[in-house]
Amino acid sequence: MRDKGIRIMVLLLLLFSMAVPVQSASAASKSMKVKVTLVSAVLTENNHVGNEWYTKASINGKEVSEGSSVELDLKSTESVKLKAYAEEQDKIPESATATASIKASAITKTVNKAVEVTVVENRGRYSGNTATWTFTFEVQKQ
Repeated sequence: MRDKGIRIMVLLLLLFSMAVPVQSASAASKSMKVKVTLVSAVLTENNHVGNEWYTKASINGKEVSEGSSVELDLKSTESVKLKAYAEEQDKIPESATATASIKASAITKTVNKAVEVTVVENRGRYSGNTATWTFTFEVQKQ
């Protein structure tokens, strides 16, 4: 009698385990195409930091210029990594870098992502003043 009860429990467990949906490894690693564009790099605030600038942006390590795009083939577990850099050009240049990332699985529609870089004047009478660059990226699922 006890043997029969164990068999029934094992059968029930098997039935329940087959009814539970299981995400396959291939579904978790499914790849998607993403297009990322550097829309603009704009000096949005400048409180006596400088007049001559060098800027640079990259998407997943690939350098891009304003208006250009990078197409990425990402797994849903990977991320789009955005990096922005601004440098004030004088005898003693000040610079700053900012980064942002977006999980590929979170990209369902076109998203604009702003990355702000704040450069701080480190010498002279305007020491401590800041300038802010805003880099705008457009991220869209293909």
